Amino acid sequence: MFETWRNAFKQPELRKKILYTLLILLIFRIGSYITVPFLNAEALQSMFTTGTGTGDFLNYLNIMTGGALSNATVFAMSITPYINASIIIQLLTVAIPALERLQKEGSEGRKKLQKITRYVTLGLALIQATAFYFLLRNNDISILQYASGPSGVFAAIVIIACFTAGTALVVWLGDRISEKGIGNGVSIILFAGILSRGPSAFNMLRVWWVEMAPNDPKYYFYVPAIVIVFIAMVVFIVWMTNAERRIPVSYAKRVVGRKMYGGQNTHIPIKVNMSGVMPIIFAMSFVSLPNMIATFLGPSVKEGGFWDKFFEVFHSDNWAYGLIYFLLIIAFNYFYVAIQYNPIEIANNLRKNNGAIPGIRPGKPTSDFISRVISKVTLLGALFLGLIAVFPIIFSMITGANVSLGGTSILIVVGVALETMRQLESQMMMRHHKGFLE
Repeated sequence: MFETWRNAFKQPELRKKILYTLLILLIFRIGSYITVPFLNAEALQSMFTTGTGTGDFLNYLNIMTGGALSNATVFAMSITPYINASIIIQLLTVAIPALERLQKEGSEGRKKLQKITRYVTLGLALIQATAFYFLLRNNDISILQYASGPSGVFAAIVIIACFTAGTALVVWLGDRISEKGIGNGVSIILFAGILSRGPSAFNMLRVWWVEMAPNDPKYYFYVPAIVIVFIAMVVFIVWMTNAERRIPVSYAKRVVGRKMYGGQNTHIPIKVNMSGVMPIIFAMSFVSLPNMIATFLGPSVKEGGFWDKFFEVFHSDNWAYGLIYFLLIIAFNYFYVAIQYNPIEIANNLRKNNGAIPGIRPGKPTSDFISRVISKVTLLGALFLGLIAVFPIIFSMITGANVSLGGTSILIVVGVALETMRQLESQMMMRHHKGFLE
């Protein structure tokens, strides 16, 4: 990896792209420290630190935004509305024929889908900013003299507008990276936000080892265990991300004029982790919904009553939460793969190109075979994602350590890093290719 970066910096064009990407990320991080007017940032940080009034989904969003949410900055929502909008549009392309036609129209159709995604992003950002404002007001995070009356209305408009504009600016910065930088802009910004939490995690381990371990020897075990588990998770994620099941394909020879085409053997790669981190995002959204409702209800929920016990089930330190989370990840993984891969379409494309799977007849037997392979690989990928997502909960319940290893965060960071390395290598290969004349 370091060799790839060193070789990339030797190329003037790639060096400009890398420096441009770093400049955009610097702007993103500066915006993550500009506080929105009329908000008490210290009170909000205290709310996240103590856990009072926050749900697991808010803590998850705080990690995705690199801590900008807990600091009440203009980039508090970061890229999350765009991710939600992209997921919604992807799902609607299956249900709405017009969107499905746009998806199949090539680059022009994808541009129109991107424009629709931008409008949906702004709508979701406005809704999310409004909900976040009411959450802050209910927890007395806004400055008191602007809590009610005409000044309160003006403060609400400013706060909601700042959050919404911040999301629009982050999406624009991501587009600039995609056009003039390295990698996918949205993924790179998400990567930078998660990675910015690294120093605070290392500082927590340092505090445990230096300050808390002399008084409580169990921390001498916790710190090395966390480091070992972290390294093991990175290795496991890299291995599973690159793993694939290859279906062999043979193309028949055919003569066109005086030339012969086909006759080669190739394969269809089926990734073990076909859906990436999307099933975890879906599952996290669903399993954290009761916790979010409890956050907005606040003191109106009676302690010890039915609803209090119901909401307690969805706390991250409850075994039922981990079980529901795990099952939802498996279900959403199957759902996401089902809308992304169509075995019948793959079998038809093979038959049109005179291709066949050895030992399998063309047509329905081929689609059934591909469907069985995808089903088995999907189950393996779903178990992998479920294990990565649930393991931090199990680790915290066993050790009693109040720490999140961030399996989802590690999965995103490793996936984006691998994809960016592949893009760098492919661009260097294009520039170093000697061609046919040399």
